[in-house]
Amino acid sequence: MTGAATPIVFVHGLWLHATSWGPWLDLFRDAGYAPVAPGWPNEPATVSEARAEPELVADTSIDEAVAHYAALIDDLDAAPVIIGHSFGGLITEKLLGRGVGAAGVAIDPAQIKGVLPLPLAQLRAGLPALGNPANLHKAVSLTRKEFRYGFGNAVAEEESDALFERWAIPSPARPLFQAAAANFVMHSQAAVDTDNSDRGPLLLISGTADHTVPDSVTRSTLKQYRDSTAVTELRQFEGRGHSLTVDSGWRDVAGAVLDWLKSQGL
Repeated sequence: MTGAATPIVFVHGLWLHATSWGPWLDLFRDAGYAPVAPGWPNEPATVSEARAEPELVADTSIDEAVAHYAALIDDLDAAPVIIGHSFGGLITEKLLGRGVGAAGVAIDPAQIKGVLPLPLAQLRAGLPALGNPANLHKAVSLTRKEFRYGFGNAVAEEESDALFERWAIPSPARPLFQAAAANFVMHSQAAVDTDNSDRGPLLLISGTADHTVPDSVTRSTLKQYRDSTAVTELRQFEGRGHSLTVDSGWRDVAGAVLDWLKSQGL
């Protein structure tokens, strides 16, 4: 690569801390990019601090998170590639749809407005937050067993437990409620401008064994972009679950992203 390094902004989803992107930062920096992984609004700097003060992130909405990342991106010297996982993927889609960023990669992206499939596995994965309406304005933690079902179902239980201990944090339940009700709300914060043909290229990635964002949901998301002439592609990873960005197979996913960016001249 020549000239100034292209910025990369990594956006995590619910229940993982921003520092979970650490290996990706190293890999992308070595590949010649300038990567950063900011946390969500008010997210403490460490996993232990985030666990100790869950109220700091309680009630954060989708729009608040999007505005937070948009402001950070506005301070960069060049338009970045935005790479998001889960709700970070939804945030990536919203920003790219608004013309923010040079390109986007949405890995197991949370359900956007217009996506209709609601698999039973997804419902079960969301129950820790959605199962109690009183959680709307709270931060919710997963148990080890809930993390195993929602994130670590495609890896050995020992690895899932290790990921839980290392990265899991309380997260705001409000975005889950917003996404779940999106198709019944006229101006839902989970809406994305999927018709924008002037945006940068977008890569959607799904794990076919994902419980939290099943492959059928990501394939339905791809269909929402049918009226846009901008580059929109899907890459599926067989047998991978929602932990695909942090588990022992993360490098396969990261390598595919690097290859795609190269194919887009980025």
